[in-house]
Amino acid sequence: MDSGSPDDLDQRLLHALQLDGRAPYSRLARTLDVSEHTAARRYHRLRRLGLRITGRSNPQRLGHTRWLLRLRCAPGTARPLADSLARRPDTSWVTLTTSGTDLYCALDAPTADAHNALLLTAVPRTPNLVSVTAHCMLHIFKGAATTWHATRHLTPAAASPDPTAPLHLDATDRTLLTELARDGRATLPALSKAAARSPSSIQRHLDRLRHHGALDLFVDFAPQLLGHHMSAQLWLTVAPAHLRSVGAALAAHPDIAFAAAVTGPANLVANGIFRTPADLYTYIDQHLGPLPGIHSIDTAPTLHEVKRLAAPCTPVRARDRT
Repeated sequence: MDSGSPDDLDQRLLHALQLDGRAPYSRLARTLDVSEHTAARRYHRLRRLGLRITGRSNPQRLGHTRWLLRLRCAPGTARPLADSLARRPDTSWVTLTTSGTDLYCALDAPTADAHNALLLTAVPRTPNLVSVTAHCMLHIFKGAATTWHATRHLTPAAASPDPTAPLHLDATDRTLLTELARDGRATLPALSKAAARSPSSIQRHLDRLRHHGALDLFVDFAPQLLGHHMSAQLWLTVAPAHLRSVGAALAAHPDIAFAAAVTGPANLVANGIFRTPADLYTYIDQHLGPLPGIHSIDTAPTLHEVKRLAAPCTPVRARDRT
């Protein structure tokens, strides 16, 4: 199993990791009904194929505001701008669409001043920028922590309760988030050394962050390696009375990786991952079409992901596409 496409066991391992990215090999082995050695071996094989598990703070739980930017550039200038945005620490997702002139950028703004500095100062000074539309994310129905390959066979863990106030982070919390952004499965001894705290103290901090929904663990694996070669951004205009029901329906669809209510003419945005363009058509025809309240759907196929889950994307090797 050192070459070729991931098999069913590999995919079930991805699902189990999505439910808990820091689950020990012993628990993964029990979930998959295999030996602990097999679970570890399969995990490291997926790592060689590009699997990344990272930890990030939950922007909403810390009182941050999430934004989605749609930028239109002059021909031939979108990629340099995308690369520049990908280098910013406050961006988590940067993609280019098939038009070659449009790009999408998701960012987290801890304060209004941070958002204004980007939209009112930095972006307007960008050369060859034709237009900018900023959409505030009002409610996330399905987020990156519950990506599309997580829910096909296993039941997701229960969601954390809605926060009542931003969670305060101390120096140890911030050190842990920095280390987990590099490796979400970093061991307790490694985290203990980085934070200069005892392993028991580190475990208490991790438990607190996860219990209060302040730490998200992301499982990132190229969809192409699982046979999904069609990614598209879906912009839906939905009647206000049906916005919640349509958003909930999208969140229940395994083809949808992300869905959120946003400001603007299109009040619901989603990202779908499909095997082929024909599957995208089938999804729109059979799943979106029958939903009441949808007035219009605008689709924008993804040309290239520059940054995904707050990390630069690694191109899928030709051998791994087989």
